Amino acid sequence: MSVHTEVKKVTTNTLLKMKAAGERISMLTAYDYSFARLFDAAGIDVILVGDSASNVMAGHETTVPITIEQMIYHAQSVVRGIDRCLVVVDLPFGTYQSNPDIALASAIRVMKETGGHSIKLEGGEEVVESIRRIVRAGIPVMGHLGLTPQSIYKFGTYTVRAKEEEEAEKLRKDALLLQEAGCFAIVLEKIPAQLAKEVSESLHIPTIGIGAGKFCDGQVLVMHDMLGINNDFNPRFLRKYLNMHDQVIAAVQHYIEDVRSHDFPNEQEQY
Repeated sequence: MSVHTEVKKVTTNTLLKMKAAGERISMLTAYDYSFARLFDAAGIDVILVGDSASNVMAGHETTVPITIEQMIYHAQSVVRGIDRCLVVVDLPFGTYQSNPDIALASAIRVMKETGGHSIKLEGGEEVVESIRRIVRAGIPVMGHLGLTPQSIYKFGTYTVRAKEEEEAEKLRKDALLLQEAGCFAIVLEKIPAQLAKEVSESLHIPTIGIGAGKFCDGQVLVMHDMLGINNDFNPRFLRKYLNMHDQVIAAVQHYIEDVRSHDFPNEQEQY
């Protein structure tokens, strides 16, 4: 008789407990079933279905062009691949900025159609009313401060944010506002490590850093960057854990050689 062991699912509450216990949270992006399965099996805490799909999956220069339908497709694929980790889905540009009614409708649509567990949106004070509305509807929200890639045309650059005191002070206030509005966690992107430390210590909800130093309560990387699939992106904050770019090219070249030399398939590889 096989004993079925219950898989302990990671929830928003798990992350709050991890922060309280001083345990670091691991998060990676994923966009499809196969990688979601691998990451979940490896024990990742959170998968972010990032609007970075716009860059790494669709080849756009920014995250701006991706649609809610495309995000839903990616999120559905990821959710089918996981058993235990928490799945967060980005609301793409244009689906929440105009007013809280549209933001709530977008969040509800993503939750209903994907089976994801929560949504993420970018911004501070400007989007607080939308966050309140979404949380009141029972949908968990992860915030995102610092470098907010959907606003790239406003910033004009992907440089480090909040180096000046005025912007740093706004970020501190925004973080508290997001917590008060009901966010269960906040991504801090490309801000000075010392500021990220201050913000993390001022909140009871966890912070997840990307290029925000070691004092955040967790870390997130884009899978294509971390696995070295992407060779032309090398910011200081990135650690590459594999060099898939070179490994995949070498494997494909090997396959081409074997096909051309009649080595593949051999006697054992046919019926």
